[in-house]
Amino acid sequence: MKIDLHTHTCYSYDSITTPREVVYYAKKRGLDGVAVTDHDTTLGALRLAEEKNLLVIPGVEVTSKHGHVLALNVTRPIAPKQNLTETVEKIHQLGGIAVIAHPAVVLKTGLGHKIPSALRIDCIEVINATAFPFFISTYLSRRLANRLRLPQTAGSDAHNPQEIGSAYTTVDADTNLDDIIEAVKKGKIVPFGKPISWSCRLHRGTISLKRKL
Repeated sequence: MKIDLHTHTCYSYDSITTPREVVYYAKKRGLDGVAVTDHDTTLGALRLAEEKNLLVIPGVEVTSKHGHVLALNVTRPIAPKQNLTETVEKIHQLGGIAVIAHPAVVLKTGLGHKIPSALRIDCIEVINATAFPFFISTYLSRRLANRLRLPQTAGSDAHNPQEIGSAYTTVDADTNLDDIIEAVKKGKIVPFGKPISWSCRLHRGTISLKRKL
C-alpha cells in the first residue's frame, strides 16, 4: 500500500485543497490512500471518510505546546496547546497513532531534541516534502528516529493539491484500515519522497500573503 500519511484540506486554515481534489490528485499520483490531517480539526477527514475510490485514514495534526503531532486513525479533534505527554496520551485514548511531524524543521514548529526517549511516541515523520532545507531535515529526522528506535514515516504535508504524493509511505498490509494501522505501529513501513517544486513553494507563499491581506 502506497499512502501519503500527511495531507491537508481546505478545513485547515492554511490550505486550499478541496476534498474532491484530494481524491483526484491522490489517484493521479498512484496512491492507494491518504491520511487527512488538518490542523486541530477532523472536519476534512470526516468529509472524506465515506470515500469509495480511495482509502482515507482519518486524522488530525495537533498543535501541542512543544510542536506538531500527527494523530492517525482518530475521528475526534484533540485540544491544542496541551503539553506533549498529554497530547500523546489523548491520541492513544482515542485509539490513534502518535507521529511526531517534521521534527527537525524550526519554521514548522518541529520538536527535534525535545522528545524524551521515555515518551510513548509511535513513529517519527522523517520525510516531509515541504520541509526546508529538505535534505538536512530528512537527515536529522532519520537520526532522531534511529536514536529513539521508532518506525519512520513520510508524508507530503500537502496544502495545495499538486503537492499530494510528493512523499509517501509504503505499508506492508492489506487494504483493511485496521491492518494498515497495525502495520504502521509495528514498523512494517518504508518512507519515500522528494521535496516539492519551487513553483509549489512560490504558490504557497502567494496564498499565505493573500490570506494575511
